Amino acid sequence: MIAARFTAPLLGICLMASSTFAADPAPEKDLHSFSNPEHLRVKSLFLQLDVNFETRVLTGDAMLTIERVSADKTQPLVLDTRGLKVLSVTEIAGDDSVDAKFVLGKVDPILGQSLTIPIRANTTMVIVNYKTSPNASALQWLSPAQTAGKKKPYLFTQSEAIDARSWVPCQDTPAVRFTYKAAVKTPPGLLAVMSAGNDPEQKRTGEYSFEMNQPIPSYLLALAVGDIAFRKVGPRTGVYAEPSVVDKAAREFSDLEAMVKACEKLYGPYQWGRYDVLVMPPSFPFGGMENPRLTFFSPTIIAGDKSLVSVAAHELAHSWSGNLVTNATWRDFWLNEGFTVYIERRIMEEVYGKARADEEAVLGKQTLVKELAELPKSDQILHIDLKGRSPDSGLSDVPYEKGALFLKHLEGVYGREAFDKFLKSYFAHFAFHSITTATFAKYLDENLLRQGDPTQRAKANVDEWLYQPGIPAGAPNPTAPTFAAIEAQARDFLAGKTEAANLPAKKWSTQEWLHFFDSVPAKIGTDRMKDLDAAFSLTTSGNSEVLFQWLLLAVKNDYAPAYPRLESFLTEQGRRKFLQPLYEELVKTGDGKARAVAIYKKARPTYHPSATLSIDAIVGGKEK
Repeated sequence: MIAARFTAPLLGICLMASSTFAADPAPEKDLHSFSNPEHLRVKSLFLQLDVNFETRVLTGDAMLTIERVSADKTQPLVLDTRGLKVLSVTEIAGDDSVDAKFVLGKVDPILGQSLTIPIRANTTMVIVNYKTSPNASALQWLSPAQTAGKKKPYLFTQSEAIDARSWVPCQDTPAVRFTYKAAVKTPPGLLAVMSAGNDPEQKRTGEYSFEMNQPIPSYLLALAVGDIAFRKVGPRTGVYAEPSVVDKAAREFSDLEAMVKACEKLYGPYQWGRYDVLVMPPSFPFGGMENPRLTFFSPTIIAGDKSLVSVAAHELAHSWSGNLVTNATWRDFWLNEGFTVYIERRIMEEVYGKARADEEAVLGKQTLVKELAELPKSDQILHIDLKGRSPDSGLSDVPYEKGALFLKHLEGVYGREAFDKFLKSYFAHFAFHSITTATFAKYLDENLLRQGDPTQRAKANVDEWLYQPGIPAGAPNPTAPTFAAIEAQARDFLAGKTEAANLPAKKWSTQEWLHFFDSVPAKIGTDRMKDLDAAFSLTTSGNSEVLFQWLLLAVKNDYAPAYPRLESFLTEQGRRKFLQPLYEELVKTGDGKARAVAIYKKARPTYHPSATLSIDAIVGGKEK
């Protein structure tokens, strides 16, 4: 029989949700998925979930509409799971439904467990009834004390890269795209939102329904539940956040509509309906997550002066690069992020001017050069080899900044007009598809490289950029005229020619401050630290990027007056970009290691699982 939770009308809804897009052949085996989309492919998903904050468990059903894409009718359906308790499986063929046998495979420390379901040749749907683990890697359950409002609990998901399988049984590979619908039941007084169509006028009924008509990969599945309010900032843009944060957030993101229009002007229409954002509690582990229709943002990007909104431009750019055209495997991650950084800077140029975009590009390359000096050559390659490794091990500035630098290089070789035309055609051609680096290289060759003369094609140097370590000779070297004065002022300060109080830093932008920090050596001494702090109150800065760089410098120089702020910074937010370098710097000395262990013991329960995974390896784990 059909699982009791699925009524006949809901079953009909799920049947109608099947994607109208043709299936993409799986171009190569995704090493980070047990699934077998080369034989059977999920086309749509219908979720019914109950949210239980007391047990920290999601209970529900996943109805998967499937199609066979190979001639072998004996193949079972293989799904990805991690820590799920599978209660039952039902398979449906027309009006006929039967209880299905299933086997959970051996636990793999990276991949989780396979869920193998032998099905009949004519089966079109499978329903998995299941529960999540209280320790599901994608889920963070926050107590009221861990939220801004301090009154109600909060839940959010983080599915990228391979954590969707910890809250939904699915083909957890970016090669597979599917539409979805969901029905979510929450405790009274809380609002649920998802990476799908959200109604800005939605009342807090405790029962919510969602629909995503465009096919997406599993890592873009997202859910948040909490005391959430909404503010409109444009005709198709708005901001969700906790009530005490929402007005400030709406002011910070008031340019969202202008950003959407700027990207449409460059690369074609925005194809996702609304573009809303959700400002998360401080424990959110990333600056942003590009969940379609509802980007998740860390509150650390709210500076009060829009100086950190490049993160918003980045996540919006994913609506074209990543969400619309997606990497088919995680070794192709640069196709998502390199394109997105390039587009982010084009948006910043359109909305805030070329000088601001140039500053961001200079800072990006500086960060890349520093990181390349520390990475093994194998991790300096855009088309990285991740065999036997977690996708997270490939997270560095290489797919982001080297990828963007490659595209900037192509722009320089062929000219902006020709390259913009190519990109627009690329997004139109591969819209709602997942591709590999090889597919991109072939399309690039046929639609840009061969359109120019042979000397341009040679200058493009595609193979070296994609498959070799380091930065190729002749790569773009972005410059920002505004930074020259910062470098001169830093030299005069270090030489004792200019007192800290006489630096014109009160007028500096965030980007100029970051360049100043990059222009001084790691060890400047406690006296200079004291002078800078006295002049500009850096230890109490409300700008997270400036504060992070200052605290990093404080640890390197053993500047004790900043240590209380260091502890509060590490315990009040959970953004991995800030946590990891600070803990890594702390553990380099005995005293620092002791301080790191003490802080982490207090902070660890407030961090997202993806952050603790990284920091455990640095500090020594939860037993410390």
